Amino acid sequence: MSRRIAVGLAWSLGSLSAAMFVAFTALAFLSFGAAGPSSTSDAVGQLLTTVLFLAFTVVGTLIAVRRPENPIGWISLTVGLFWMLIGLKEASDAYAVARFGSEWSSLTIDALIQWTWVPPVGLLGIYMILLFPDGKLPSRGWRPFAWFAGAVMALICVLFIFVPGRLVDHERALNPLGLEWLAWVADVGIFIILLLPLCMLASAFSLVLRYWRSGGEVREQIKWLAFAACFIGVTYLSSLLVRIPFAPETLNTEAADPLWLTLVDSLNQLSYAGVPVAIGFAVLKYRLYDIDLLINRTLVYGSLTLMLALVYFGGVTATQALLQTLTGQQKLPQLAIVVSTLVIAALFNPLRRRIQSF
Repeated sequence: MSRRIAVGLAWSLGSLSAAMFVAFTALAFLSFGAAGPSSTSDAVGQLLTTVLFLAFTVVGTLIAVRRPENPIGWISLTVGLFWMLIGLKEASDAYAVARFGSEWSSLTIDALIQWTWVPPVGLLGIYMILLFPDGKLPSRGWRPFAWFAGAVMALICVLFIFVPGRLVDHERALNPLGLEWLAWVADVGIFIILLLPLCMLASAFSLVLRYWRSGGEVREQIKWLAFAACFIGVTYLSSLLVRIPFAPETLNTEAADPLWLTLVDSLNQLSYAGVPVAIGFAVLKYRLYDIDLLINRTLVYGSLTLMLALVYFGGVTATQALLQTLTGQQKLPQLAIVVSTLVIAALFNPLRRRIQSF
């Protein structure tokens, strides 16, 4: 493929993905709030998720235009395109249910598209990591694994399309495309699907090997991706810690989440956008060596935030217990919050200077 054709194809696929994002946003707003607060929260979550995968499309387009010989850009672009397609299908079904009381798509369409999660998950979790950052395998020895992973993805796609049984997201409907002579595949289907995360682990191992065997520029590129992955892990763990001890009322699935918890979950979702952003910085080598400074500042201010959060929540709990002992009243939340806030304000600058001195 010539460079001119590759650039044109990249812009075309990027434009298609952007058009699907606009259509998704329009459908989300048209059905916004039609089924109550819980649907509003779901719509916001879906919109944030779609924004995340729009980031894959944007970064993939930029890489494919500037470096069409690198498969990383095309992988990122394809991942964003598939997830946009899935999001648009869900948004159109939600709109149809909100306005007309039933989904517009038939069981045949659902059967045809229920495999569409496999390519983006496999490309992102296996091939993006395996080929990162230069678009080449770590060594020739990884070539059989690359073919094996592709075969696993193809088998899973066939499994979801043609194996008879219940359709995904349908309680009673059977797969209209199911072939009875493939019924035996359903018995081993779970083992085939489990090969997908195993392939992801193998790809992660290949990236670790690539890091230790490389030096200089390649290590800096891998640091960008590792930093994004660690950031996702920290934000996800933080959202879990906040949800479990401080919001037990959210275990009631019939009630809508409070606004502050929705914001926490939204920030957690947005953190995933760091992956395509990190890929863009690494592959395009823009401000590549700033990653060390970024890691340093993140550790500094991340540690500061964690310490202040522990002091705050611990202060609220301790102050409430102390006030309950002294006054006999069960709860004085406002006073406890005021005291903890004053303590945080007094500790902020000393802690910041102390952490920055390391």
